[in-house]
Amino acid sequence: MDMEPKKIREGYLVKKGTVFNSWKAMWIVLSDDGIEFYKKKTDNNSKGMIPLKGGSISSLCQDFGKRMFVIKLSTGKKQDHFFQAAFLEERDAWVKDIKRAITCLEAGHKFARKSTRKSIRLPETVDLGTLYLSMKDQDSGVKELKLEKDKRVFNHCFTGNTVIDWLMANNKTRNRQEGLMLATALLNEGYLQPAGDISKKTVESVSDVTLLDQHDALYYFADSGFYCEGYSSDEDVVLKEEFRGAVVKQGCLLKQGHRRKNWKVRKFILRDDPAYMHYYDPTKGENDALGAIHLRASVVSAVEHVPDAKKYDIEGNLFEIITSDETHYFLQAATSNERKEWIQAIQTVAKTGK
Repeated sequence: MDMEPKKIREGYLVKKGTVFNSWKAMWIVLSDDGIEFYKKKTDNNSKGMIPLKGGSISSLCQDFGKRMFVIKLSTGKKQDHFFQAAFLEERDAWVKDIKRAITCLEAGHKFARKSTRKSIRLPETVDLGTLYLSMKDQDSGVKELKLEKDKRVFNHCFTGNTVIDWLMANNKTRNRQEGLMLATALLNEGYLQPAGDISKKTVESVSDVTLLDQHDALYYFADSGFYCEGYSSDEDVVLKEEFRGAVVKQGCLLKQGHRRKNWKVRKFILRDDPAYMHYYDPTKGENDALGAIHLRASVVSAVEHVPDAKKYDIEGNLFEIITSDETHYFLQAATSNERKEWIQAIQTVAKTGK
């Protein structure tokens, strides 16, 4: 009988240290009995293991106000571990699998993602992930607008009362009070984020966070192309143009540095119209991009090797972006399928974006 733990999910997450409280990008492996974390994907020995038995998982984590998509895992010995995903769908996928692994472990069953028994869901326990995707639908969802308030321009956002109006119009709720409860759940789970001063002050000052059903309370989708600009110089306006495009794809990749040729985990956000791919330090959020790749007329392709790269730093799944000004970027995906998805998405944006 094979007693080896079954590997369920793996990928890059940002983990909070238990000693120094610093956040670092780690390669995380979820098995049916625990979570192991590695400094690099290519490492053979893990830096530690967190047992799942007796544990609990929560994505309703407001311990770190400016960090989005944080997961809190509490062990049976009451130790808390924190992980941060790169985007919303990634967080939800990890939470779902960890919850399922804990449930199966406690019941003595083998891990299985799909349940054969359908349960009747009450309005309070609606699938928020599915509802969120419906709200983001470009044709029938909540319309993202460019709104001006307090000498600032908020791009890709909407008002609190618009959210309630949409829920009622699409028969997601029976009345405004029920709609407010549902919208508040979306806010608390991180699907919606506060944008203006009014909504931000409510989130920061009230212990029980509530979405405001008001025309002057602004919000945005967690993984949208939202950004705020004030009245500033022409140079700032040009820079902001890079972020106007809708988010096409996002996630963590390994990127080779241009000078030292070392590989580091970076969070990438691919936007169209204009066609840009920004990359960030995943431990520090998205306020300041480390760099931007202008994809207009660029060429992207899979490669088998990288010049000046150390062999032990490369596991495969490499691809290269060559921009119109002949700048070369070398990236590593976690899997061959992930590499294929990134290449296809970048090729599409490079052809159609400005």
